[in-house]
Amino acid sequence: MSKIKEKFAELKAKNQKALIAYIMVGFTNEKATILTVRGLVKGGADIIELGFPFSDPIADGPVIQNASTISLKKGTNITKFFSIVKKIRKETDIPLVLMTYTNILYHMGYAKFISKAKKAGIDGFILPDMSIEESKEYLKAAKNNSDTIFLISPNTSKKRIQNIAKASTGFLYLVAVYGTTGVKTGIKNYTIKAIKNVKKQTKGKIPIGLGFGISTPEDVKKYIKAGADAVIVGSAYLKLIEKTPQNKLESKITLFTKSLKKQTIL
Repeated sequence: MSKIKEKFAELKAKNQKALIAYIMVGFTNEKATILTVRGLVKGGADIIELGFPFSDPIADGPVIQNASTISLKKGTNITKFFSIVKKIRKETDIPLVLMTYTNILYHMGYAKFISKAKKAGIDGFILPDMSIEESKEYLKAAKNNSDTIFLISPNTSKKRIQNIAKASTGFLYLVAVYGTTGVKTGIKNYTIKAIKNVKKQTKGKIPIGLGFGISTPEDVKKYIKAGADAVIVGSAYLKLIEKTPQNKLESKITLFTKSLKKQTIL
């Protein structure tokens, strides 16, 4: 059983849902990344999504795009990314998911990239632009190595949900709102309906993680109440990282994470 699946099983036994935190590695610098991870672990985050910067992040809103640009300017490349992951791994065994774009893996070769990532300590992948139709080589390389987490949206058809769910392991990522990440639009009725619809389609075979536009404890509470198995918070963390002095970063991240995690306990 993968680390991610183990985490969901452990949470189910405790009658809890998962808090997944997204951060951009190398933003605002390497030290900030390490301090943030420490704060996330102390605050009770269940899984950490580690963003690898990409020059054209189509699924990401302005906050994550800005973090990606700063990370690239600070010299974050694959070698540095894996080096930081190894440092994180020395401090915690929390499940780590790498979020980036398909071209990064394709350029190195899926098998080679996934092998390197696994050795560094990555447990799964989220590639927002990876379509199910073009995923054969990727899935083959990841099989028995890492979880493959695919995205669906509120308007994904029933048949397609079933196909994507079959290819997904770890959890299935449901995009909460139409548009890019970080766009604060409030709790939408179509999102609540989508959670219920996807749960019905997947019949409890895979956890449903909800992301995009989730930034407050109130958001977390409402989506967990609606049936989400996990909530993913990203842009809110990046905003906090950017405005917090480094000497207070770990404690600020810890406090914010605790406020979010509290709402996942049933």
